[in-house]
Amino acid sequence: MMYKKSIDLLKKAVADELSAVHQYMYFHFHCDDQGLDLLAGLFRRTAIEEMMHIERLAERILFLKGDVEMKASHATESIQEVKEMLKKAREMEEQSIQDYNNAALACGPDSVTKKLFESLVMDEERHYRQYDDENGNIKRYGDDYLAQQSMERSRNIAQAAAAITPKGGA
Repeated sequence: MMYKKSIDLLKKAVADELSAVHQYMYFHFHCDDQGLDLLAGLFRRTAIEEMMHIERLAERILFLKGDVEMKASHATESIQEVKEMLKKAREMEEQSIQDYNNAALACGPDSVTKKLFESLVMDEERHYRQYDDENGNIKRYGDDYLAQQSMERSRNIAQAAAAITPKGGA
């Protein structure tokens, strides 16, 4: 098959992206449970973007007459400490950047798949920067940064409750 190398690289990318989706949703659930709405939202948005990557990769695999395998490459890690979540997220994005740069170079004459991998690198670099920025905020402001997110959620809940409670009593 003329595009076997490209199909193999694309399949590996699908498996890695599935792992990322699972890991980021796990982080989203735990940040949400801790009242950290901003971080929970960041992990959720990233998971959705990774799902869109899977769709683009799968479409290319099918165009090249391959078959899409929906198996994650790694098991989800049980990390519930925010600093460790951000460390893991940065490591995952850094690995994806490296893998996709290498895949782009390995595609040979398949310029469309090469361009797909190059576009994914740009997305993964943005994700890395977002997680690096959040890590920097925690280092700069300490646990107050996380506490402020939790207090913001409480404030929003209280405002919503006040808006539906009639004046003058129950």
